Formats: sequence, C-alpha cells, structure tokens
Amino acid sequence: MMVLSSALAILFAAIPAFRAGGPAVTARIAINDNRSAAGTQGAGTLTIALEARRGMWHPDRETDPGVEVKAFAVEGGPLQIPGPLIRVREGTEIRARIRNSLDETLVLHGLYTRPGSEKSAEAVSIPPGQARDVGFAAGTPGTYYYWGASTPDTTLAQRDRIDSQLVGAFIVDARDAAPANDRVLVMSTWPARTGLQNPAQPAIAVGRMVINGRSWPNTERLSYMVGDTVRMRLINAGGAVHPMHLHGFYFNVDSRGDERADTRFMDASPRMVVTERLAVGRTFSLTWKPTRPGNWLFHCHDNAHLQRGIPLDGSDAAPAHKHVENHALEMMAGPVMGITVTGKSVELSPSSPSAAKRRELRLIARVDQGSTEAEPRYSYTLETGTSTTPPPSLGATGPTLVLKRGEPVSITVVNQLPEATAVHWHGIELESYYDGVAGYAGEGSRIAPAIPTGGSFEARFTPPRSGTFIYHTHVDEVRQQQAGLSGALLVVDDPKVYDPTHDIVLLITAPRSTVDANTIVLLNGSAAPAPREMRVGEHYRLRFINAHTFRPSMRMRLLRESTLLEWRGLAKDGMDLPSGQSIAGPSEIQMGNGETYDFDFVPQARGDVRLDVTNAAGVLLISMPIRITSR
Repeated sequence: MMVLSSALAILFAAIPAFRAGGPAVTARIAINDNRSAAGTQGAGTLTIALEARRGMWHPDRETDPGVEVKAFAVEGGPLQIPGPLIRVREGTEIRARIRNSLDETLVLHGLYTRPGSEKSAEAVSIPPGQARDVGFAAGTPGTYYYWGASTPDTTLAQRDRIDSQLVGAFIVDARDAAPANDRVLVMSTWPARTGLQNPAQPAIAVGRMVINGRSWPNTERLSYMVGDTVRMRLINAGGAVHPMHLHGFYFNVDSRGDERADTRFMDASPRMVVTERLAVGRTFSLTWKPTRPGNWLFHCHDNAHLQRGIPLDGSDAAPAHKHVENHALEMMAGPVMGITVTGKSVELSPSSPSAAKRRELRLIARVDQGSTEAEPRYSYTLETGTSTTPPPSLGATGPTLVLKRGEPVSITVVNQLPEATAVHWHGIELESYYDGVAGYAGEGSRIAPAIPTGGSFEARFTPPRSGTFIYHTHVDEVRQQQAGLSGALLVVDDPKVYDPTHDIVLLITAPRSTVDANTIVLLNGSAAPAPREMRVGEHYRLRFINAHTFRPSMRMRLLRESTLLEWRGLAKDGMDLPSGQSIAGPSEIQMGNGETYDFDFVPQARGDVRLDVTNAAGVLLISMPIRITSR
C-alpha cells in the first residue's frame, strides 16, 4: 500500500466533502446486494472515495427494530451493509480516499495488492474526522475483502457489535474474463452479548448472522433456470464458522482463500460437495448447475445459527417452538438463502430401470423415556413391513438406514411426537417436494407441509449414487436434532453384502440432556463408546458424519499413543474423490456440521489405537478405543 501523491490528492478535490456535523445516527443503512461496483473506472484505473459513519441497520424487515452500527459508504452517499463493492479487472490501479467521519479511530484493512504479505497487508489508521489517500495495483484475480475496526490489535472475529458491519467485498476478475454473472455473498455477524451458559447447549441467538446484510427470511431470494451455470463467491467476515450446505445438489468448489490470497483449484481435480466449511476470515467460490426445478435452500449448517433471535429491541422472549404456521419462514433465521429453480427437470441417470419395485419403509418419530418439555428426548425407529414394538429406551440417534443405489424407495415418516416435524434427506439428489423443508420445499403451489402430531408424510426418491449421507429433522433444528432426531443414511451398491464390522459409521451428535455438563459430544449415541476390534491387513471403511448442532470445527484423528496413523481418502459428502485426491495421508480431518468423509483404514501392526474427537484447539471431546489383532 502507498500514500497517494499530491497530484492524486488534487483529483479527489472534485469529490464532494463530508458536510460538517454529518447525518444523524438515525440515518438508515441501505442493504447492498453486491450487484453494482462502486467508484469510477477508466483507462485502467479505479477511483473511489469511501467513508465510515454510524447509522441504523435493520437486518430483519425494514419495519422491525434496528441497531446502531458503523458502516461504509461511498463518500456523501448512503451507508451500506455490506460496504460498497470494489470490483476491478486484473491490472487495474486503484486510487482510494477513505474518510473517517466517526468519533474514534478507524483502522482499515484490505486495501493492498493481492496476494498480500504481512508487510503489504498492514492496516491504515485514520484518526477521527480525517481522511487518507491510498493507491495500489489490484494484483492476482480472486475473492477478497476489506474491513475496519477501532484498534490495530482487534481481529476480524473480535470486533464488537458496533464495529461488526465494517466490511465490504473486493473482487479482482481475470483480465480476459467474461462479464461477471456471479453473486457475491458477504456473511457477517452482529454478536450476541451472552455466550454459552453450558458447553453442551447453545445460547439463544439474540444477535444476528446475515448474508449481504439480511437475516432469513428477509435475505434476497435467488432465481435460476434448469441448466443455468450458477456462480457464487462467499466471504465470511463474521465471528463464527459457517459450514454452507446446498439442498438437493452438489456444487463445485472452484477456489478457496482469505483476505490476503486466493487459490483456484485445477479444473482436472474438482471438489464436489453438498457442504463446505467456511472458517472465519475465509472465502470460497462455487459453481452449480441445477438439474431439477423447485425451491431449495443454501444455508449454514451450524443449527445454532438458524435459531430465530429475540427482537433487537429486546421486546419479546424467544419464540415458542410449537405454535407456528410455517416453520421455514417463522422459525428459521440467520445465514440462509432461498433459491427457486424453474424449467423442466433433467432426470438423473438411474442405475436400475425406473420400473423397479419401490422399497417401502416406515420411519417413526417417537418420544423416548425421560423426555420433558424443557429437554425433550425423541428418536426414530424403523419399520420394514412388520409391526415392531419399540424398546423402552430408543437411543440418542436414529437407526442407520441402508439403501440400494438406483432402487426407488418410499419412506413414510410417521409423527408420534407432541409437535410438528419433518425429515430432510441431507445430500440426496431428489425432487424438491420431498426435500424435507416444511412450508418451503416444493414447486409452485405444491409445497410440502410440516408433519403434524399423529400425521405422516411419504418421501419418494431413487438414490443415484452410493455414499455416506444424513437424515435429520428440519423443524426447530437445534431442539429436535439435539433431542435425537438424526441418523446415518448409507447408500450402497448391494445391501446384501454390506458388512458393518468393516464398514463403520462414526456419527457425531450433541448430547440430549444438560444433566452431565461434561458431555459435549456423543459418538454413535454414546458418551462412552465401546471398544472396537480390527485386524491387521484388513480394510475398514470409516464413515465420519458430523451431525452436531453447534460444533463446526471438530477434528477426528486415529492415533497410536501420540502418533497419527495413515488412511486414504475415499469420498466427501457421498461423492467419490477423484484419483488426485484419493491419496494416503495422516489420519486427521476437520469437519463442519453437515459434512461427511469416508476413509479407507488398513491397520499395519497389532496393539492399541484410538479414535479421538477434539475441538479445534485439540481439547479432547470423546475417544473410542480400538484393539488391533492378528488375522
């Protein structure tokens, strides 16, 4: 970054200065959809004047209460959240003036040539009421951002409420790129004042987590046609990790980056996923081609982030969990985008004839022993054609469903709970109506309802690929999933040869009760997993599933004492990895909520090993002993 010359300062003299006194704090902040780039471009140069002020932000509806925050604007124009979009082509010289109209110092990050080094990425400190001129070359194409804070030592995640929305996107397009048809989605957080009261339970989301300045259901609705190429750039400029999940489809992760650099993946080695973990300060870009019409969700899968918060003026308590007309619109909130796809469906290629007999299953949602209104205990039981009597205690997770690739299936979900529910078939490519988002999934006027107490709903689909998936409730997600309404869904080539001793589900969920404050996660429904036995030289498929409601950064590791063992990656989110990624390496993976990973593990020596699940900092959450024996 460099300070501009006096000649450039003369150029900025033509830009209207900020009027003395400035607008009142009650000035309403505009929502920025990041469709229009700010500034004036010409002759390979972008000239832009930015300004930081205070205003009133309404992340819900415009008629709902707002909060006072700092935000960026084009100087003299309305404040925006996110801040004005800076978008240029590779090779552009950027000449920027930044005016601090706040009553305290503004420390501005992100205006420098990419990729940035520690030296070049140094922030600009602007005293109250003053302005600074900076100039730099755009640098390497990619997805970046700029942001502000009050002190030099404050990190992106540490910003308090009033500073939390000082952020804007900075996009550098390739020199020969076609005109942009992508969407830029900036995620930010207005933090809650209280943290976790109990490490096993999430706090009520009294803050706001937003995409382009809005919280669902007030986020922008996106519309596409079947066959369109959808391109998105995501920027996580908030204080929480967001595993981003697309319902019903896979998307290609084209690049990953952060404030300083962006790495585009080779086209020959795509990363196809249904959920991509987006850490604080990180970015990624994606490409997606919808093949089926309907209403679909793209949202953070940390369920605690989807809780509807208390109104920003504190005028109301948390909403009741039972009595709503439309769960998707009334009970969900936060970083959620609604997408409507229109057009004629492009059918998936089934692996068996479409006339194949449809397999029929019944999945019963029941109340378990010890359930209370405050801490419900629910579970699923599976009926396969004969009447079954559920055991007194049903278990903290649902049964593993094993389906056959290409075989049509009908799963009738029966609700014996005292409240409405619905089941989402996470990662399965299916018709929108059966996707499991009550009050939203479907097409046109044919919208899937919530399943009322005593009611049922038949979901029909034909799984097109073998892999590791999840089924879970999509009603009052934290409460019902933590009560026990989630399970593993496996699609295999031939269920007759499925061998659970060598094909091992490792399902991570949240505890069902706050009685034991030391229990933070469950492994396959247990706080103390039973030891397993494996044999030297034999292949074991380890199917990791993170279905926890609010832990998006856990690490899974196989260890012999303190040494990592080796495994080979097989699949991500049910999609087989390409040969360039299916390689042997250290047995450690970090997972976001809603992600699944498959690994091939072949024990090489006898002895005791263990599977550890830790938090991001390496603190042990749960462990399962494994005894390796000879054949």
